[in-house]
Amino acid sequence: MSFAKAAVVVVVLGLLAGVGFVYSGQFDPAADTPHSAPVYWLMESLRHRGIAMRVRNIEVPDLTDPELVRSGAGNYNAMCTDCHLKPGVTDSEMHRGLYPQPPALAATTRTLPPDHAFWIIKHGIKASGMPAWGKSLDDPSIWGLVAFVQKLPALSAGDYDAAVAQSRGHSHGGAAPVGPPADEEHDDGHDHGHEDDHE
Repeated sequence: MSFAKAAVVVVVLGLLAGVGFVYSGQFDPAADTPHSAPVYWLMESLRHRGIAMRVRNIEVPDLTDPELVRSGAGNYNAMCTDCHLKPGVTDSEMHRGLYPQPPALAATTRTLPPDHAFWIIKHGIKASGMPAWGKSLDDPSIWGLVAFVQKLPALSAGDYDAAVAQSRGHSHGGAAPVGPPADEEHDDGHDHGHEDDHE
């Protein structure tokens, strides 16, 4: 058998084995069962390389602009704390239940490059629980989140609360808000029976 034919046979057998594995139901999709090390490495590598290829033309604005940071504080408090927490908070129901577990951004010692952070916030990450906030926020509002997250690890709980108090609150910038106005919202009747994780 020639090398070319042998290569085709190997590829076909590999595809058949892959299809067989998919239909066997052996893959555990549960969020409380971690990936195996090879699968985790593969998914992380795909994510890192995929983002790196897509941020090349992103121009980073001045992230020290106080107005940009101020806008990010309000949006972070409204949209991000359930998963990524805030200074003085070490856990939440959402943070605990997601896999991969979202980074606690106030406690991280490793910050993403700003262009990577912008891309992730705007486009989200498939099968991770990270939403594509670009569907409801304009680019300046997303850069505000990036600017605020850059400063977040250095903030105490008091500093954080002050930054949120001085912000414009939850603002979509030029993007159209999603859902009914705040005064039309109503209680969905969801009662956890405890208040430890809800402020």
